[in-house]
Amino acid sequence: MTTTDTHRRDTGGSSGMWVSGWTAFAGVMLIFGGVMAIFEGISAIAKDDVFVTTRNYTYSFNLTSWGWIHLILGILVVIAGLALFRGMLWARIVGVALAGLSMIANFMWLPYQPVWAIVLIAIDAFVIWALCVGPGREAHAR
Repeated sequence: MTTTDTHRRDTGGSSGMWVSGWTAFAGVMLIFGGVMAIFEGISAIAKDDVFVTTRNYTYSFNLTSWGWIHLILGILVVIAGLALFRGMLWARIVGVALAGLSMIANFMWLPYQPVWAIVLIAIDAFVIWALCVGPGREAHAR
């Protein structure tokens, strides 16, 4: 029996296996980033007074529109984060794509909440990195 066979047997095989390492980290960060995007969306839709718009910013959009974009994107990001915990390949691919879209959306969100947007951009960068590390390197590290 090889190490790979032992690893597959211990983790429940390739289908339905629970993830560990960087994939679990990416899943947690996707869920966190998605929940934060949902909060951004809800507060923007409600036209909360916490937003201060910077004048003469290149990317100026309607706050309510951005609220809906963040809300929908946040829900999709949370779903992808939850799917990552089942070890699904499509969740890794979709997770990278959604984290990239979230980075772009948060870059455009800079005039409304600069610190919040920068934190979420950094989280999305870590998610993309963690998902691109791949499960093959996790298995070789053991």
